[in-house]
Amino acid sequence: MVVDSKVEKLIKKNILIVDDHPFIIDGYKNAITRYKPNLYEYSFTQGKDCETGYNIISNPETPPFDVAFLDISMPVYEEKGILSGEDLAKLIIELMPNCKIILLTMYTELLKIKNIIDSINPAGLVIKNDLTFDELLFGFDIVLKDEIYYSHSVIKMADQINNDFEGIDQFDKLILFHISKGTKTKDIPQYIPISILAIESRKVALKELFKIETGNDIDLIREAKVRGIIF
Repeated sequence: MVVDSKVEKLIKKNILIVDDHPFIIDGYKNAITRYKPNLYEYSFTQGKDCETGYNIISNPETPPFDVAFLDISMPVYEEKGILSGEDLAKLIIELMPNCKIILLTMYTELLKIKNIIDSINPAGLVIKNDLTFDELLFGFDIVLKDEIYYSHSVIKMADQINNDFEGIDQFDKLILFHISKGTKTKDIPQYIPISILAIESRKVALKELFKIETGNDIDLIREAKVRGIIF
């Protein structure tokens, strides 16, 4: 009996997963290993927060990743200014530009989703509530084919994401977003690179644009929601 010794060499894929929920990491790994196992060999590296993610990505001994799954909301690494999965994504873009980034989030606010797309332009963007085993494999397949994958909730927001509002720029929208989440004006410069004075000035201009003659931040946010600028 002659045995064919020729064995097709598997294509190695280095995968990074950073999420602060171990069971979610295990779920991703279990799903991915079922994707074309006769074609790919997977090597997984995992982190549990922004600090471990930073240390993995910034380590010069770390081989470049092919795909990175990053949760957006995780414990921060203030020492290095890494406050979210978005910051890890920016680090990957800088150090491993060929890595395909898939961001996962519980956020469903239009402005937040738009900001993620504008600032990161990830290969994949997934609302976690959309995610199933089959959906993960479907998205993974699309990303490996060099296409962009958005989960269905992101797609539903596409028309709104493409809307623009006359007289309002991205900084205005981010100010409104953070106020709506209860962020104090004095703390907003932590998230937006403009001064408190500039923020106050923009708030006055927004009230004039919305024709709010008297009122506080609550009235400003209420009108922004009525106009569909934030949700």
